[in-house]
Order: sequence, then C-alpha cells, then structure tokens
Amino acid sequence: MIFKAFKEKSNQKYINKLLNARRVAVSNTKIDSVGVILHLSEFSDFEAFRAYFKSLNIQHAKLKIIAFVEDSKDANLLWDTYFNPKDFGWKGKVNNIDLQTFIDTKFDALISYYKDDVLELNLITALSKANFKVGLTTKDDRLYDLMIDVSPKNFKLFKTELTKYLTVLNKI
Repeated sequence: MIFKAFKEKSNQKYINKLLNARRVAVSNTKIDSVGVILHLSEFSDFEAFRAYFKSLNIQHAKLKIIAFVEDSKDANLLWDTYFNPKDFGWKGKVNNIDLQTFIDTKFDALISYYKDDVLELNLITALSKANFKVGLTTKDDRLYDLMIDVSPKNFKLFKTELTKYLTVLNKI
C-alpha cells in the first residue's frame, strides 16, 4: 500500500514537470482529427461522441476514443481502447501499447471528458501530443486550452457549448 502512494506521488511530480514545461502553441487550423478520453464511471456513451463528430464532418477514422476503468473486469471488448491504473508505472511510464499510440497521435483536438480528478486521466491529458486540449474543469487548469464547466451527464449542453466555442475560435 505504501508503494502505491509513492507511485502516485512520482506520477504527480511527473505531471507537474510536464505542465510547467508546456508551451501553448495552438494553431489556427481547422479540426480534422479528434481524440476523446472518457472516465467510465462518469460517461460511457461512445456513440454519442461518434454521432456528434460525424455531424461536424469529422471522419470516423479520424476519431479515437479511449476509456478509463477502475477495474479491468469492467472493460467491454467493443470499446476502442480502455486502460486502468495497472497500465502505469513510475515517473509517468505507460505500459499499454494502445494507450501509448493514443498519446503519441497528434490530434487536432483532445477532448478530456471527465470531471473527477484522477491521476491517470490527468497524466494521459498532460502526455498527449494534441494541438488543442478541451476539458471539463478540474483542479489543474494548466491541462487545457479550453475549459467548459458542465456535468459529464449533460452531454447535450456540452455539445452546444463546444460547438459555440469552436466556431468562435474558427476551428470548425
């Protein structure tokens, strides 16, 4: 149990190091590819995101959705990719090949659709090579370029707000 606390502290220090070194350089390009990070206990409707981005003319092949589950027994094989706390090592090391591929993909936008302050979710958001990061408000506002304060259960309001801000920023 004490090793778990040390591991979490190690990963939190790594997140802080990443965020302190982050240089925001958001380009004015239109959004063509999107990555979505979900927390299963907060929102699990993959199809809602697929339908929403299809309505914005984002091709299905350019959309990648991953989900965080507390326990791997809760994972469903129909999901794109799922990950759990066991997929992380010390100092931000990722032990899941699919998850590492997601992190290394240079998405035009990353949607971090979770409200809970979960270390692993924050680590993936911080590690992501996405150009423009959108999230629901959390404790650390350094993670995102755009924050929308809505409940994860209110997806309809999130869609409306995101569309409004992306239009204003000339991203869609």
